[in-house]
Amino acid sequence: MHNALISRFMPPLVAALVLIASGAVTAQSFPTRPVRIIVPFSAGGPNDILARAVGAKLGERLGQQVIVDNRPGGGTVIGTDIAAHSPPDGYTLLMASTSHAVNPSLKKNLPYDQKKDLDLLILMANAPNLAVVHPSLPVKSVPQLIALAKSRPGEITYGSGGVGASTHLAGALLATMSKTKMIHVAYKGGAPATRGLITGEITWMFGTFLPTIPHVRANRLRVIGSGGTKRSPVLPNVPTVAESLPRFNSLGWWGMMLPSGVPGPIVDRLNRDINAALKDLHDQLQRDGTEAIGGSPADFQKFFDSEVVRWAGVIKSLGIKPN
Repeated sequence: MHNALISRFMPPLVAALVLIASGAVTAQSFPTRPVRIIVPFSAGGPNDILARAVGAKLGERLGQQVIVDNRPGGGTVIGTDIAAHSPPDGYTLLMASTSHAVNPSLKKNLPYDQKKDLDLLILMANAPNLAVVHPSLPVKSVPQLIALAKSRPGEITYGSGGVGASTHLAGALLATMSKTKMIHVAYKGGAPATRGLITGEITWMFGTFLPTIPHVRANRLRVIGSGGTKRSPVLPNVPTVAESLPRFNSLGWWGMMLPSGVPGPIVDRLNRDINAALKDLHDQLQRDGTEAIGGSPADFQKFFDSEVVRWAGVIKSLGIKPN
């Protein structure tokens, strides 16, 4: 029975009890078909890697296949718009990242209202961004990179997974704090940016831990600095950028959103099962320098709101104008 008809033809208390009962039935039968995770970046990047790892574990608990749907473009806007306008039935999830906290300050005319059209489900993980260069570049530390950039103003290029990505803002922040002029090259995700660095299209970049560390271990890339506030236990000999640029901090994070209005019991089920999936993945993620977090939607909301404020300040300090 449609909710509007229930409200119109039944007394309020009876209508409320019917809606609660119908929600319970929905939650008990969910899911009856595959669940989709929209990743607003190309395949191979950190969002994609984490979505596939969590999706596999989530699928085991739901008893249904979890499909990863890559929809890159627009600095997450294309994929996010699809998710925001999907039915609020729990069958469409959205990988969220720093870009979603940045876009409200970076983009004037988003095709969706992030506060009204999307709800937060869970904060899943975080990891420091890594400053990496091609091994052939005669640079083995952040101070050496800064010296090179100062000797060749406007010639040094840094890549990122897209305008507004944490890797873009980290590079811009490093250039600003070191008073160097470097050129940003935006790619449609972390994976193509990494390929661009390996093939020599760009000079350096901040890469996210999950897709970058295998290239470091294979000597295809050299890591010269970690963006966290403390050294990574996975790379204890790699200095933080803050050791040469005090107060520098660049941490990537990933969470899950869903269309606004998904019934509460389904939200609870998904949150509970993703929390369990993260516990299963804890050791694997830790080996790759990533911290599994988890928690409630309210926990994620508190963190997300603080990130929106923080990045708005960074964008203003960098002089980046909304477009």
